[in-house]
Amino acid sequence: MQLPQSPPPPRRGRFTAMRSNFLTGLIVIAPIGITIWLIWTLTGWIDSWVLPFIPDRYNPSLLINDWTGIQINIRGIGVVLFLVFTMLVGWIAKGLIGRSMIRWAESLVLSIPMVRTVYSGLKQIAETILQQGQQNFDKACLVEYPRKGIWAIAFISTSAKGEIAKRAPEDMVSVFLPTTPNPTSGFLLFVPVKDTIVLDMTVEDAAKLIISAGLVYPNGQDPTQPPLPPPA
Repeated sequence: MQLPQSPPPPRRGRFTAMRSNFLTGLIVIAPIGITIWLIWTLTGWIDSWVLPFIPDRYNPSLLINDWTGIQINIRGIGVVLFLVFTMLVGWIAKGLIGRSMIRWAESLVLSIPMVRTVYSGLKQIAETILQQGQQNFDKACLVEYPRKGIWAIAFISTSAKGEIAKRAPEDMVSVFLPTTPNPTSGFLLFVPVKDTIVLDMTVEDAAKLIISAGLVYPNGQDPTQPPLPPPA
């Protein structure tokens, strides 16, 4: 007795193949395009702030336009000038005269009631972020939030210090719990050390996982396994 043959698999239509090619190309192009667009936009934003402070006779774009007779918008000049100016200020600030000028300027700013509060807060934030370097958020962890039984990814900042460490009944760590898909906003939590689960994944991989709403895992081939070791 001859068994009935199974029907042949349906052939993929031309539209289905075109859609698959389009989605594949979009996956390749989108990250590159968005990255270039963000860099281009950020560069233009910095230029729009820096270039108005430069006299026209010293503006490189205008000088080139005058020499060549061609109107060319050279993007990125403001970024270069900003970097050079910032490094120059840092070099001056390290000297004796620079430190004296900074102390005099700070005393003048701190004498203004409302400005004093804003300046002190911004200075403390800048010093904390820039001076500690990569010590910020060097580990990702799991914490139970917003209630027991629900876990969220957080970044460990430091061990609790000062009054919080003295008044806490046990050893605490400060963690930053970011939101999805915007990890720049979130919550500062003080969690007992024993209630945190430190993850093997890097901070960058944890950030990707948060931004992608759980779609991008450190080990994309097998998310149940730990992250792959970096190439030698």
